[in-house]
Amino acid sequence: MDASYRRAGAGGGGGSAPRTVEDIYKDYRARRSAILRALTNDVEEFYAQCDPDKENLCLYGYANEAWEVALPAEEVPTELPEPALGINFARDGMKRSDWLALVAVHSDSWLVSVAFYYAARLTRSDRKRLFGMMNDLATVYEVISEMRQSKERDRSGGMDNSGRNKMPSKHAREAPPPPRVEHNAREADEGYDEDDSDHSETLCGTCGGIYSAEEFWIGCDVCERWYHGKCVKITPAKAESIKQYKCPSCSSKRPRQQ
Repeated sequence: MDASYRRAGAGGGGGSAPRTVEDIYKDYRARRSAILRALTNDVEEFYAQCDPDKENLCLYGYANEAWEVALPAEEVPTELPEPALGINFARDGMKRSDWLALVAVHSDSWLVSVAFYYAARLTRSDRKRLFGMMNDLATVYEVISEMRQSKERDRSGGMDNSGRNKMPSKHAREAPPPPRVEHNAREADEGYDEDDSDHSETLCGTCGGIYSAEEFWIGCDVCERWYHGKCVKITPAKAESIKQYKCPSCSSKRPRQQ
């Protein structure tokens, strides 16, 4: 599918942008349905298309309720907000259920951003009404989480294990970052044992996993986010030779034209 077809919304009313509350809500609901199908009914196909060996990939949902895993648009700025970049890189670095939940969270954010991009010219009261209509629907993350909890209850014979493996609710940027290249933080700083608890809210920028001193992490020198080495395919040995590390998201951004 080419980029112009994607930008037009893949069948969204002949390519014209929705302008009324009802039309924007209809567009939101159709895109949401497409993404839900990718993460539920078509999950095996979706999983297979998110090959970590490919370039940065995004999950698109369209106004005709079709979904697609594709490269991001090349235009800067894009005509519509773009989905989360590089969802395929984290696929093999975490449990499938956790990865699907992570994609769901990013997809919810994208769906809202597209809807409110269209809603920018609405009045305040119309935007409030639109959000109320959207908020009456369960988020993609809520649907995926409920499915996961149901499976866990089935496996445990009815016991509720919903507290396990929950995705972090936010990225606590105030937390001190982990060491940049050392595999074991205690070797880098003898006093690190005393401060290890301070890093409990440092999250991986790709998979959302919580920092652990037993794993190798690397920090992006551009956006200052931190990543599991395995999520961005950087080994401790490779990190030693990198003077300035740029994460996949920052690497894909084109410099602004003067």
